[in-house]
Amino acid sequence: MKIDVIIPIYKPDEGLFALLDRLLEQSVPVHRIILMNTGREHFAKLTEERDFARRYPGVEVRHLEKRDFDHGGTRHEAVGCSDAEVFIMMTQDAMPADRYLVERLTEHLTGTVAASYARQLPDAASSEFEKASRRFNYPDASRVKTLEDLPDLGIKTFFCSNVCAAYRRDIYGELGGFVRHTIFNEDMLYAAKALKAGYGVAYEARAQVVHSHDYTNLQQLRRNFDLGVSQAQHPEVFGLAASESEGRRLVEETWQYLKERKRLYRFPGFCMQCAFKYAGYLLGKHYEGLPRFLVLRLTSNREYWNRKN
Repeated sequence: MKIDVIIPIYKPDEGLFALLDRLLEQSVPVHRIILMNTGREHFAKLTEERDFARRYPGVEVRHLEKRDFDHGGTRHEAVGCSDAEVFIMMTQDAMPADRYLVERLTEHLTGTVAASYARQLPDAASSEFEKASRRFNYPDASRVKTLEDLPDLGIKTFFCSNVCAAYRRDIYGELGGFVRHTIFNEDMLYAAKALKAGYGVAYEARAQVVHSHDYTNLQQLRRNFDLGVSQAQHPEVFGLAASESEGRRLVEETWQYLKERKRLYRFPGFCMQCAFKYAGYLLGKHYEGLPRFLVLRLTSNREYWNRKN
């Protein structure tokens, strides 16, 4: 089975070379790695003193301008550059935890399973809040989700993450691929489309990447603003189950996580972070009633609004 890896990159650092090396050392070989690079000059500066083409002959680099990047459209364009039966979407800050990532992520892409996504592990230097969040969103048990799980799992039924996820090319083509113009959630929107068509989405807990962020409260607000916008624009998916219940569960599990480690003194700081997240989410859900200048101050993706305008 031919497997390609697609990675949108923006101002990458030395970590990009470590990521490429890890991917080329996988137990199941990667056929080709396609980098969708935003900003030619930074990439050229990073690679100018390295013989990049000779060191990474299986890596194809495609350049685009920042104004042209789109979460769904850019990834769909990259899929068009691949002829592999399976393609893996990754982000530049996700690092394979071992040499079995590709093998474990793709081994169950059979039958009616349309896509699978990996478990995300926090970096050792991550905050307690980030570690609790990763434990909440990425448990240690694998499963295949179908639309029948909606009453039990709620919005988590549609959860999928392009931080590291594998897709079958045949089903992707059948369903029309990612939404071409979206501010966020292209992965969940596709997962919902696959589930509605009768396919399954697998969570592969044994396929693992190290990936975490310690966002500031303002960054959390902006990220959740974009999340709220995405949900408001796609009621056909996010109208089927409320996201707020997942937020309450995260608060409860974080309390338990901190309690187990005798660090409940950190909980007020977590509540403050949640307040910023929820404020951003509510503002995003009601973005149509906000003036444009405020939307541009709140979003973390101004290019999306410039294209939309």
